[in-house]
Amino acid sequence: MAASPTIAPERDVDSADADERDRPWNVIVWNDPVTLMSYVVFVLRKLFGHDEATATRLMLQVHHEGKALVASGPREKSEADVARLHAHGLQATLARD
Repeated sequence: MAASPTIAPERDVDSADADERDRPWNVIVWNDPVTLMSYVVFVLRKLFGHDEATATRLMLQVHHEGKALVASGPREKSEADVARLHAHGLQATLARD
């Protein structure tokens, strides 16, 4: 007689763990002393589809505050966004609140 398979008990997912996984990842662009402001606006428009006013506001935030949150979403998409910003010569990182 064959042994019946063992079934693992259902695991309760802690709501705090689920909330943690659902929190979006933030893409941060950092100020640097070399990149032209107009180029930062161009890249933000090209990569994220921001309009001129939004891209300019974000660029000025980077310029005056040293950084700006330019996109937010799932980890894989945010990692790809950081890589695309690096490919365009901008300094960017991934962060969570």
